[in-house]
Amino acid sequence: MTAPAPHVSFGEAFRTFGKIGLLSFGGPAGQIALMHRILVDEKKWVGEDRFLHALNFCMLLPGPEAQQLATYIGWMLHRTRGAIVAGLLFILPGFCVIAALSTAYMLFQQTTWIDTVFFGLKAAVLAIVVEALLKVARRALKSRAMVAVAALAFLALFLFKLPFPLVIAAAALAGYLAARIRPSLIALPSGHAGPAALMAVDARSPVQPTVRRALGLTAVWLAIWGSLPLLLVGLFGWDSVYAPIALFFSKMAVVTFGGAYAVLSYVAQEAVGTYAWLRPGEMLDGLALAETTPGPLIMVLTYVGFIAGFRDAAGLDPVIGGLIGALLATWVTFAPCFLWILLGAPYVERLLGNRALTMALSTVTAAVVGVILNLALWFGLHMLFADHRAFSLGPLDMELPVPASLDPLALLLAAAAMIALMRFKWGVLPTLAGCAVAGAALQVFVRG
Repeated sequence: MTAPAPHVSFGEAFRTFGKIGLLSFGGPAGQIALMHRILVDEKKWVGEDRFLHALNFCMLLPGPEAQQLATYIGWMLHRTRGAIVAGLLFILPGFCVIAALSTAYMLFQQTTWIDTVFFGLKAAVLAIVVEALLKVARRALKSRAMVAVAALAFLALFLFKLPFPLVIAAAALAGYLAARIRPSLIALPSGHAGPAALMAVDARSPVQPTVRRALGLTAVWLAIWGSLPLLLVGLFGWDSVYAPIALFFSKMAVVTFGGAYAVLSYVAQEAVGTYAWLRPGEMLDGLALAETTPGPLIMVLTYVGFIAGFRDAAGLDPVIGGLIGALLATWVTFAPCFLWILLGAPYVERLLGNRALTMALSTVTAAVVGVILNLALWFGLHMLFADHRAFSLGPLDMELPVPASLDPLALLLAAAAMIALMRFKWGVLPTLAGCAVAGAALQVFVRG
């Protein structure tokens, strides 16, 4: 039998997703780790299998998978209003912080104080990501075949830079075929014994996916998606900077499979070279801001929108123009995320009873372990080493750290964060706060 559905009040869900939004540092791996820790381990609102099932679906969608996962779980708890609140609370803290830091950046053109404040947070984030990797791996990799899938996914991304959608699609296809040909190869995670082993998050009747519902949702969310761009174009005209911001970031919203890392290089190229919104080097500064603030890493697009609006404010005060640009870029980036979840969630829930498709998604879970390992390694190498060199040999294409550029203070702080989190079982908030204080002290008193 399934476990009884836990009752979660809307107020409690609101407070919890608000907390997640405030603590969601570290890019997708850290954010997924945080949600797993709070929603699965601590609150026990969602079973392990249900969490991974939702994550697998979100990994297949365009846009930020962590924000969409929060939206999906909000939908499971309180349907449409739960999805909207969970998704918005995941974005709102990061938007406010990025908008404030972008304003300071453009007014003062310096970010050294940001490094001092956020140096320690990076160490805590790395510890959170490593903890998530170990937890998901223990639960998802129950057979040698699943370990092999995770390893191949990691190598495909790290060594060969294969497209993220190709890696995930190949894992899903392999799992589906294995389920049909040799099911014993795949061990479903967390003692999965079929649909009855999945924990339900609510006791209400399932939402029936119909054509009428799909058409209605699509019409409503397309209208929401286009409302702010049309308003701004109506006020400032097609010649203003707001029209290209809306068009460019709307396009990004539907093609950004693989999360922020898969699209940032293209955004940088277009924002600097094609549109001249940013100067060379400013995209890296924006990425540094986004990596050390709460919210999805794709919030760097908020920074790009701010600078574009700041420099072409259509007769407004530059800060006002920048804030409008930041809001517009964020709006068109995230509005379709709600559409994908609200439209697709009922169909995905129905897959819980299909063993072959569930096994295919479980293989995606194994591939996700490789994805998280790749993200953790990328984050860790960029945190611990100041310099990196590109290395290419035939089909191999990777970025390797320069050993002499290792930051010993960063390594020390990261090790301390991992010990605090995994050995002494500190919570996320104490670990983040302790590392922030320790990091600032090291920056000020050791480095001067």
